[in-house]
Amino acid sequence: MDIEKLRYPIGKFIAPQQISSQMRQGYLHTLENLPSQMHTKVLQLSEKQIDTPYRPDGWTIRQVVHHVADSHLNAYIRTRWTLTEDFPTIKAYNEAAWAELEDAKTAPVSFSLEFLAQIHRRWVFLLKNLKESDFEKAYFHPQTKKKFSLNDMLALYDWHSKHHLGHIDLIQ
Repeated sequence: MDIEKLRYPIGKFIAPQQISSQMRQGYLHTLENLPSQMHTKVLQLSEKQIDTPYRPDGWTIRQVVHHVADSHLNAYIRTRWTLTEDFPTIKAYNEAAWAELEDAKTAPVSFSLEFLAQIHRRWVFLLKNLKESDFEKAYFHPQTKKKFSLNDMLALYDWHSKHHLGHIDLIQ
């Protein structure tokens, strides 16, 4: 299989020009359902499969699961900063280095599956209770040098969720 297809099983992220309220509802649906979808997919795998990289020189499924929990925790915090500060500059982190830490390489996936369920429960609750205008509030990402509105962030994390579920699907 093509390495790009393994790396980006659903394709690279393409930011929508505009985000409608209907699109936002779809993104929220993705975020709401990600923990149970990931749980179901991962529990069907053996420990050997969980410790198998989804592509050559890629992360293992264990690292992917822990990465999603780390990433989505950061997104939750970024959401809260955006809602409580005026155009905050968020803290970037080295995802690859985090994935090489001992907990990401060896901790049971159940730790992050349970954590992800709780973070998403809070995050989605918060997002569902925002006003329409709140989704236009934005933060600055120092690594990409880009402005992200909460709408933009939702589109990105909708993709991010499906992207990593696609990686899990690559393990047979």
